[in-house]
Amino acid sequence: MTCITGETGAGKSILMGGLSLVLGKRADLSVLKDDKKKCVIEASFMIEQYKLQNLFEDLNLDYEPETLLRREIVPSGKSRAFVNDTPVTLDTLNRLSEVLIDVHSQLENQSLFKNEYQFLVLDALANNQAIIDEYKDKLADYFQKQKEHDRLKRLGEDANRIQDYNQFLYDELAGVELLPGMLAPLEDQIDQLSNVEALQQYLSQSIQMIEEEEFGLTTQCSVLIRLLSEASKKSNSFDVFRDRVNAVSIELKDILQDLNTKYEMLESNPALLEKLSGRWDKIQSLFQKHQVDTIEDLIKVRQNLEKELEETQDLEGKINELSDQIVSLEKSLHRLSDQLHQNRLEASPKLCMQMQHIITKMGMKNARFKVDLIPTEEFTKNGKEQIDFLFSANLGTSFRPIKKVASGGEMSRIMLSIKSILSQFKQLPSIVFDEIDTGVSGTVSNEIGNIMNQMSKYMQVFTITHLPQVAAKGEQHFKVYKEVRGDTTVTQLKALNQEERINELAQMLSGEELTQTALDHARQLLN
Repeated sequence: MTCITGETGAGKSILMGGLSLVLGKRADLSVLKDDKKKCVIEASFMIEQYKLQNLFEDLNLDYEPETLLRREIVPSGKSRAFVNDTPVTLDTLNRLSEVLIDVHSQLENQSLFKNEYQFLVLDALANNQAIIDEYKDKLADYFQKQKEHDRLKRLGEDANRIQDYNQFLYDELAGVELLPGMLAPLEDQIDQLSNVEALQQYLSQSIQMIEEEEFGLTTQCSVLIRLLSEASKKSNSFDVFRDRVNAVSIELKDILQDLNTKYEMLESNPALLEKLSGRWDKIQSLFQKHQVDTIEDLIKVRQNLEKELEETQDLEGKINELSDQIVSLEKSLHRLSDQLHQNRLEASPKLCMQMQHIITKMGMKNARFKVDLIPTEEFTKNGKEQIDFLFSANLGTSFRPIKKVASGGEMSRIMLSIKSILSQFKQLPSIVFDEIDTGVSGTVSNEIGNIMNQMSKYMQVFTITHLPQVAAKGEQHFKVYKEVRGDTTVTQLKALNQEERINELAQMLSGEELTQTALDHARQLLN
């Protein structure tokens, strides 16, 4: 437990302002003392006990047992945030800071009104966490299967109407042999059959040019080879030309052979041309009907239709199978809901008794608490019930929801009692109490200090306070104060030793003038 004290206006708000910035609050240049310099705020958290590895993984952050949050604000007004030197968004910083530290002031009492927080408190005492985890897993599975069941039922209702049409579309696509990359060869085959006579003429002339007896290319190559052979007898430098022409002659003869084969195979086939043209036209028609451009897209359409037809064929079986699974999950959810409800019923009197015991010590002697569990027809994320914390501040008054009857000061003390109980059953993050003890008497303040001190056995507690009775309970004590340096005022934070603590508490008790009585009282408080 760490206590922070200081006169009004000394600058305790600077500490809270810096903390809120490093936890992800929007930056405002007006809060900076010197807006011409970069401002850096850092906070270090020891988080080994918090079991946050999964959250760090979800946020795509490196996990470190000692995690460092850093915020930088530059003179232009822009800010950057880092977690363990990794740049993060403010949303990420906010998500992480929620599980690292709880900054509690009277404004934060609103969380007690929330259904989710009330369940959190009661379930901690009821030791329900394992049951809740199992329940939430089954609930997620239940909702997912219900969603799929509803989808298949809708599909079944539409199936009769659309199945015949889907079957027609599928048969139409299946009736055309569709192969990836088939369109270009088909187009080439159609072009060839459409121009047989012209191609035969071109081939005939080409063959004639190569093999014509007197002036054909093969004859001319033979003459050229003979001439170069004679030349090479006179000079070896002509050998290369002779060999190159000889290679051309061999290639030419191969070409002639292939052209002859092609010519022999080339024949008019009106029936095949009509068949291929019909296939081409059918494919173009399918492109237009299904609004696609490639054979591959048509194949995907066919596959999707096939999948839909298969689904509808066994739709009734799938719906029945899902119905059985949903019934089984409902039984499990009812069983788990009943367990949660029973455990909560048993824990409720314990919670109310502990709250009344603590709150009585804080000056609310006639306050009474009651937990109202309201059954629901539907499964909620907390079972088949809602919850309401009821409160009666005085004898003879009826129980009503806390948010409707508790004053601001009462809410602060109720929230403190709840968090002190919760800290014994659940690993809570570090907590900062920001002057929640304002306006209470000395006797009550002493008990508030005791509660905070008790909480500090389970967790780290900071309290910013004006009350000496609370400040005396801390293991550490810091003082915030102002001092003038030249023409400027600087706020300082100082760790107090034993003697300085006595003086600080005495001043809080008696004001500026330190009296022996106040000093003796301060020593007594520290003891």
